[in-house]
Amino acid sequence: MTDDTEETFDLVVLGAGSGGYAAALRAAQLGLSVALVEKDRLGGTCLHLGCIPTKALLHAAEVADAARDGASFGVRSTLDGIDMDGVHRYKDGVVGRLYKGLTGLVRSRGITLVEGAGRLVGPRTVAVDDRRLTGRALVVATGSRARTLPGLEVDGTRVLTSDEALRLDRVPASVVVVGGGVIGCEFASVWRSFGAEVTIVEALPRLVPAEDEASSAALERAFRKRGITARTGVGFRGLEHTDTGVRLSLADDSTLEAEVVLVAVGRGPVTEDLGLEEHGITLDRGFVVTDERCRTSSEGVYAVGDVVPGLQLAHRGFAQGLFVAEDIAGLSPRPVDEESIPKVTYSDPEVASVGLTEVDARARYGDEDVQTLTYDLAGNGKSQILRTQGFVKLVRRTDGPVVGIHMVGARVGEMVSEAQLIHGWEAHPEDVAPLVHAHPTQGEALGEAHLALAGSPLHAHA
Repeated sequence: MTDDTEETFDLVVLGAGSGGYAAALRAAQLGLSVALVEKDRLGGTCLHLGCIPTKALLHAAEVADAARDGASFGVRSTLDGIDMDGVHRYKDGVVGRLYKGLTGLVRSRGITLVEGAGRLVGPRTVAVDDRRLTGRALVVATGSRARTLPGLEVDGTRVLTSDEALRLDRVPASVVVVGGGVIGCEFASVWRSFGAEVTIVEALPRLVPAEDEASSAALERAFRKRGITARTGVGFRGLEHTDTGVRLSLADDSTLEAEVVLVAVGRGPVTEDLGLEEHGITLDRGFVVTDERCRTSSEGVYAVGDVVPGLQLAHRGFAQGLFVAEDIAGLSPRPVDEESIPKVTYSDPEVASVGLTEVDARARYGDEDVQTLTYDLAGNGKSQILRTQGFVKLVRRTDGPVVGIHMVGARVGEMVSEAQLIHGWEAHPEDVAPLVHAHPTQGEALGEAHLALAGSPLHAHA
C-alpha cells in the first residue's frame, strides 16, 4: 500500500477504549462504515488497566476478608496467605474473556480495526503507518494516562502508578498512597485486605473530595477501623530511596517510610503528538474542548471520554460514544446529562453517588430551598446480614425533586442505577415512596429514605 492510498469511511474513531469502541459499535449498528484505530489493545484503559482488573483485585480482597472473618459467621476458615500469582491468573482470566468477547463483537459488526498509532494529517484524516483513513466524521477517544508529581519519578519497583500496581508480584509489607481519590482509596482497600500496612496522603482536607462531605467522613471512619491511616490536608514534599523502600517528606515536616509508594494523583489526557491543534482542534491544558454535543472546534470532529474535561469514568465515555454515533447518524439524540452520571468508589466500604452534594445544592439553590435526610443502614436488614455500616443520604429541593443521592456501605454501587433514575427523572420523594422494593435488600434503604423525606417514615426518623 503506498502513501497516497486513502480509505474512506462514514466514521473514523481514534482510540478503542470505552468511548471509542462504543461509538464504533453503535455507528456500525446504524449502518455506517467505521474504522477503529488503536495503538495498544482493544478495550483501552478500562478493560486492561482500570475498571475491570482493579475490581477483580477488589473482589479477591473481599474473598480474603471473608476467609479471615469466617468464624464471625459461624464458618470455620483460615487465611493462609495471598498467592499473587493466583490472584493475577484470576484477574487476567476475567480481562482475557472480556477482551475476546469484545474483539469478536467488533469483527461481527464489520468494523475495520486498524492496529497502530494514529495521527491527524488532515481535518478528518488519520494516518496509521502508510494508511490514510478519512471519515465523514472523526471521533477523538484517545483516553488518559496516570499522572505523577515532580519528585515522584515512577520506577515500577518502589514508586508505582496504578499501571504497575496491577502487575505487582507481591503484597508489600507497607504502602504509602499519595492521593486519596477513587484510585488511591481502592488500592488502599485492596492492599489492607491483603495484609499490608497502608497510609493515604491527600493534600485536600478529606478523602474522595468530589463526594459529599458526609460520605468522606464515613469512609475515613471505616478506614480507621480497618487500620488504614489517612493523612489529609497535607501535601507531598519529596522522596528518597532507602535500603528497604522509600521515605516521603510531607509539607508539615513529617516523614513516612514504606516499602512502596503508589502515586494516585489523577490521570491526564492523551492528546500530545496527535496533530490535533495543527488541524483546528482547540485544547485546554491538554484536554479537548467540546460543546455539550461533544463537538470540537473543528467541523465534523467529536471527542469523548477522558480527553474531554469532566468526570473520567468509563461509563461516561461509553454514553458519550453512543450519543456521538447517533448524532452522526442523524438521530438527534439527547446529550449526556453530566449531573446524572453515577460515581462509585469500589473500596470497602463502597461510596456511590449521583447528582449534587449538599454543599453544592445549598450554593446553587440557597439554604432555605434545600432539605436533606440520612437513613442509617443499621435499620436495613440486608445491611445487618452483610455486617456493613453506612447510610443513604438524600438531597432535595424543598417540596421539589431529589437533586442528590449519596450512599456508603458494602455493595451500594449496585444501588446507584436506581438512584440515577430518581435523579435523572427529577422524581420527588413522594414519587419514589410508593415503589415496592424486594425484601431483604439494601435497595429498601432507598425506599425507606424517600418514605421518610415524604413525611411517612417507618424505620427512619423524618
